Amino acid sequence: MTGLAGRAGLVTGAGSGIGRATAVRLAADGASVVVADVDSAAAHETAQRVVEAGGTAVACACDISDEAQVNEMVALTMDRFGRLDFAHNNAGIMGSQRRLADYSVADFDRIMLVNTRGTFLCMQAELRVMLEQGHGVIVNTASEAALKGSAADAAYTASKHAVAGMTKTAALEYAKRNIRINAVCPGVILTAMMEEVGTTNPAGYEAAKQLMPIGRYGLAEEVAEAVLWLCSDASSLMTGHLLAVDGGWSAR
Repeated sequence: MTGLAGRAGLVTGAGSGIGRATAVRLAADGASVVVADVDSAAAHETAQRVVEAGGTAVACACDISDEAQVNEMVALTMDRFGRLDFAHNNAGIMGSQRRLADYSVADFDRIMLVNTRGTFLCMQAELRVMLEQGHGVIVNTASEAALKGSAADAAYTASKHAVAGMTKTAALEYAKRNIRINAVCPGVILTAMMEEVGTTNPAGYEAAKQLMPIGRYGLAEEVAEAVLWLCSDASSLMTGHLLAVDGGWSAR
C-alpha cells in the first residue's frame, strides 16, 4: 500500500474505463472515494464494486461542464468525508476524426466544453477547498495527444494540450501552498469502446494496437497505478509533470 488510508477524494469519469479502475484502486489502498460520472447508473455500479470489495465509496452524478454540478460534487465530498486529499479529473470525451478544415464548430465546442472547461471547473472548485485545508493533490487525465500533434483529431488534441497547460500553470501557482498538480497521459487503452471496435472494425483495432511500441493495448488498471502513485506521498517531489503511460508511444 502507498498510504492512502484515512484519506478521501474524488474521481470523475469513474463510471467506466480509467476512472472506474482508478476509483477501485484508490479505495483498495484505503481511501474513501466519491465516484462521479455523467451516467448516474454507471457511477453507482462503480461505487457498488468498491463497497463489495470492502472499500468506501459514494456515487455522484455530475456533468463536469456544469459549474453548479461540479461545486455540488466537491461539496458532497466534504460533506461525506470532511476532506479532499486528492482529485482525479478524468472525465472527458473523444472527438470526430476529421481534418481541421472539415471540422464542425459544434463538435469543436462540445469537446472543448467537456475536456477543457470541465477540467478547469473541477480544478477551480478543488483548489478552493485544498487552499483552505492547506494541502491536496490533483491528477488530471490528459493524453498522449497532449504531448504531440495528432492528425485528424484537432479538437481533442487542442483540448488535451489545454489540460496540460492548466496542469503546469496551476502546479507553479500552488507549489508553495502544499498542493501538487500533475497529469497522466495515457496511450491507447483497452476499454469497452475499443473492444467494440475490435468487433466492428478488426483492421482498425489492430492498427490502433500497433501505434503502441510495446505491441499491445494498455490496461485501465495500469493507468490507475500511475494515478495512485501520483496521489500518494511516494511522489512528493512531483508537480507540474505530464506522466506518459503510453507503452512508448510518445517516445516516437
